[in-house]
Amino acid sequence: MNRKPDTALMLVVLLSLLTVAPHAQAYLDPSTGSMILSAIIGVFATLALAIKTWWYKLKSLFRGGKEQKPAEQRDGSKPTSGDEGARRG
Repeated sequence: MNRKPDTALMLVVLLSLLTVAPHAQAYLDPSTGSMILSAIIGVFATLALAIKTWWYKLKSLFRGGKEQKPAEQRDGSKPTSGDEGARRG
């Protein structure tokens, strides 16, 4: 005679446990806020880079997986180091 626990009762117990928290004596100095903010920004930047990478892999999967070559290498020739220096200078 297994009986599933009542979800309403579990919710009431959980909420009552969350409302009865002991008093915490903690100190957060001013640099802690900037540290937390920089960690949050880092997480968002990492997620954006991961999504961008997966998006380009997904696009290349639907395009047939062929990668586009740069314009100067489409004719099959490889640029030499002297050519690159002449273009920069």
